[in-house]
Amino acid sequence: MHPCPGTPTPVHSTVTETHVITTSGLTKVYRSRGREVTALDGVDLHVREGEVYGVIGQSGAGKSSLIRCVNLLERPTSGTVTVAGQDLTALAGRGPRAGRELRRARSRIGMVFQHFNLLSSRTVQDNVELPLEILGQAGRARSRKALELLDLVGLADKAKAYPAQLSGGQKQRVGIARALAGDPKVLLSDEATSALDPETTRSILQLLRDLNRQLGLTVLLITHEMDVVKSICDSAALMEKGRIVESGTVSELLATPGSELAAALFPVGGEATGADRTVLDVTFHGEAATQPVISQLSRTYNIDISILGAAIDTVGGLQIGRMRIELPGRYEDNVVPVGFLREQGLQIDVVGQESLLVKEGAK
Repeated sequence: MHPCPGTPTPVHSTVTETHVITTSGLTKVYRSRGREVTALDGVDLHVREGEVYGVIGQSGAGKSSLIRCVNLLERPTSGTVTVAGQDLTALAGRGPRAGRELRRARSRIGMVFQHFNLLSSRTVQDNVELPLEILGQAGRARSRKALELLDLVGLADKAKAYPAQLSGGQKQRVGIARALAGDPKVLLSDEATSALDPETTRSILQLLRDLNRQLGLTVLLITHEMDVVKSICDSAALMEKGRIVESGTVSELLATPGSELAAALFPVGGEATGADRTVLDVTFHGEAATQPVISQLSRTYNIDISILGAAIDTVGGLQIGRMRIELPGRYEDNVVPVGFLREQGLQIDVVGQESLLVKEGAK
């Protein structure tokens, strides 16, 4: 049985997948002046190889703590973090050798920051070379690699410029090139677009998606912007008060009655025009998104249907739509029309009737 709106449970695929990032029971407690603040409360996260995975939540939800624990910039209070088959938490705190092993493991995880974190005294090329310098790579090889990466992110002509001469979007492209210097399998993005204007945000998101496809990168990003999830994410998780309250592929979430993420991705409004009315939220995806299902319903059952709100967009390469419609009569009078919609492969949520929504989800 599915829960009512507001209390969705995590959605998980039943297909066996290779998970590149896994956290298990991850907890982070900050202690200050005798007080304890729990930023992460038993987080289980599973990011599959080659996907773009978005973690969304409001400020204070624990997103930043989560992503910093994934590469052990923050030491978890308890729980484990595994990246590319390696338990990073086992590398922490076991003397100098463990420190070296952790640094080596972390070098295979790229990190893109919200405010770029570029060194103003270094040229663009020198900023990209910095991680390679730390890894002890020879000068000529560093230079060649940095120029290749700058070309990859569209900044080949800015190699000798300084950060102060760049726009915000260009600075973030340098940050992305630097994050790729160690040939990582995983790229972490910490609110990478929140300081950018909408047009620049779109270009950076497209770059991340292109790199995901070209390099086979697994991308884990955190954000408070639903449009980021809508634009490039294959899977998503909603965080609240240090916990993941809902997770799954975008298509799974859209097919889950009462999903908060689905409703936030495609908000549709509209109130019933009278007491004797049935209001439905209808989710279209795949082939159903292009079929004239609502007009077929109206003709087949000779009923007048009001459209109260609608939204359609492309998410993860799939055309998705949500529509709020009103049917004359109470729900009991519309069981057959609702059944017709479900037979067309549509997801149906009954609005304003929580007990009926549970029934719908249980069928």
